[in-house]
Amino acid sequence: MLRTRQVAASPVRSASGTWAVISDLVADTVAQSSMLSRDEAAQAMSAAEAVGRMLIAAGHLQQYPITLVAGKVYCEITTVFGTAALMLEENLNPVPGAAGADDYVIHLPSPVPLQELVKATADGHARLSDAVPPAPETKTANAGPLIDIEALRRSVTQR
Repeated sequence: MLRTRQVAASPVRSASGTWAVISDLVADTVAQSSMLSRDEAAQAMSAAEAVGRMLIAAGHLQQYPITLVAGKVYCEITTVFGTAALMLEENLNPVPGAAGADDYVIHLPSPVPLQELVKATADGHARLSDAVPPAPETKTANAGPLIDIEALRRSVTQR
């Protein structure tokens, strides 16, 4: 399910402070899973810190989100600047849905002026990616076929 989080940047926080908040949000979300490590997520975000601060300072994260995909979590994280940042009511709680996750990927946006740097950063850690994230699942809990064709076939062949 698609979730979003907005993080206040300048003048509320510096680029470094904003990256620290985003890093904690990602690590806290991943930590909901008993199979994943908060420390590993924090290390991945630390590996991306230099490029992350550049993405924030240049304003790229206003338009192009960092996307966390972990289990049922599909969360796009963007930044807000200026007067809008001063008035933003942030939700920095961990994103629900990662409890059953056994894997995750942090997709970094790759705008034209920083493509090579983002690629090099993503290549430096297994949990980071510069690829476009997959489309979020749009299925609802009750979505699916009304008739289970395979169950019908098994029933007929067992007669």
